[in-house]
Amino acid sequence: MHETNEPRPAEDAGAFGRPGPSPSDPPRIPGERGAPPWLRAVADAARSVVLALLVLLVVRAFVVEAFKIPTSSMEGTLLAGDFLLVNKAVYGAEIPGVGMTLPALADPERGEVIVFNPPHEPSKHYVKRLVGMPGDTLMMRDKTLYLNSTPLAEPYARYGDPHGDAVHPGMAWQSRFLADGPRPGRYRPSRDNWGPIVIPGDRYFVLGDNRDNSEDSRYWGLVTRENIRGRPWIVYYSSEPQLSPGLGWLREVRWERIGGRIR
Repeated sequence: MHETNEPRPAEDAGAFGRPGPSPSDPPRIPGERGAPPWLRAVADAARSVVLALLVLLVVRAFVVEAFKIPTSSMEGTLLAGDFLLVNKAVYGAEIPGVGMTLPALADPERGEVIVFNPPHEPSKHYVKRLVGMPGDTLMMRDKTLYLNSTPLAEPYARYGDPHGDAVHPGMAWQSRFLADGPRPGRYRPSRDNWGPIVIPGDRYFVLGDNRDNSEDSRYWGLVTRENIRGRPWIVYYSSEPQLSPGLGWLREVRWERIGGRIR
């Protein structure tokens, strides 16, 4: 028996003679080894919150957004004080800061309730019912809406003014779209009697369901396709607009409306 002089494999010694890390060990994050458990828990919680906020921002930008109904113009279907979740993806959500929109999942259809930017206040969001599509001929006679000369059955419409018709100077815009040709200065529309007008391409006509108390396309004009932003989906909260002090708000919640689908 004799010993060979061949060198043995040497162990990789760390500082002060301790074994060094194995190549298979996962890399360490600087400072992690000495971090107390509570600090690691706070860091994990912070990462979870940041991730949740990012998901929320993406959902709000492209999928669903919350809106509040401030007026009674849709009364009968929506009440002042209703809070809505609106499907923004269905008609093609706008990509913020880019000026582009995602592909639409569906086209707007007559009879739907929609959210849009009106032509006279493009920075605001309105909620109305879509009643006129491109190419339609619309008119109203004694509060009855006619589509292509046929009266429409509108079970959602409400009429609450017992004092008769009303004239609004803003309705003069309709004279450019009359079915029998423009008649500027000679056209005398009113709230309950107007038209017939022809809806041009890429334009839509909207009305509030509370017909005697709604500022809508009759007064400020047509809505473009690019300004239709979404379709209301559900009422997630509802309360009387004037809340009582203290805990009185609990009595003002319209519990029966929460969770209701919008049609």
